[in-house]
Amino acid sequence: MNKLIDSHIHLDLYNAQEIGLIMKGVEAIEALISVSFDLNSCKRNLELAGTYKKVKPAFGYHPEQPLLDEAEVQKLFRWIHHNHEKMIAVGEVGLPYYSRKKYNIPLEGYIELLENFVKLAKELDMPIVLHAVYEDAPVVCDLLEKHSISRAHFHWFKGDLVTTERIAQNGYFISVTPDIVYEKEIQTLAERFPIEQLMVETDGPWPFEGPFKGQMTHPYMIKESAKVIAQIKGVSIDQAEKQLNINTRLLYAL
Repeated sequence: MNKLIDSHIHLDLYNAQEIGLIMKGVEAIEALISVSFDLNSCKRNLELAGTYKKVKPAFGYHPEQPLLDEAEVQKLFRWIHHNHEKMIAVGEVGLPYYSRKKYNIPLEGYIELLENFVKLAKELDMPIVLHAVYEDAPVVCDLLEKHSISRAHFHWFKGDLVTTERIAQNGYFISVTPDIVYEKEIQTLAERFPIEQLMVETDGPWPFEGPFKGQMTHPYMIKESAKVIAQIKGVSIDQAEKQLNINTRLLYAL
């Protein structure tokens, strides 16, 4: 049986009972890359990684929330520096696309904070996990190229064809969630993107529709994603699962 890697999950946002259920039922999952929302989230993910060997933490600050003040930024970066040997990547970081659409907030401070995270990833020689969709993605690509970043992960990516090709040409990776099972937009994206740079994720505990409606988001859902990717790419499920595993292990040096 091939094992897959959930390349993006917020394990710390599940309650203790849910985490217990997840970790008892992941025999077919090799690892879970648990990204962080803020400093408290970083600390919780570090605790989870100490409890469960399959949990690989990433530390960062999710952009879909108010900006930190300078003292808070310095506190977060000091903590990450102190604990960087225990993390697998910088993330989740990026730009606040959905918040900006809802509240019309300015981008400037978020770009500055993201650039600091890009510099951190460069300094630590680690992958960076990105929340960057639609028109925000080219801005993020500019920053990555400016600092010669070679290992980047655009999670749950959505964007235009030009940006999609740019991400692929730069050797960056994207991941798709279980919505590939029922969303044509994501199926088309997977069709266009090289399978050698594709990964699967849940973004749990984010809930899904279609056949997953009403279910707690579980890492096993990526097995269904892999089946759809196999069909789209015209390969066997075995081949797709092996390639998705290889891709994630390569990016995250697992």
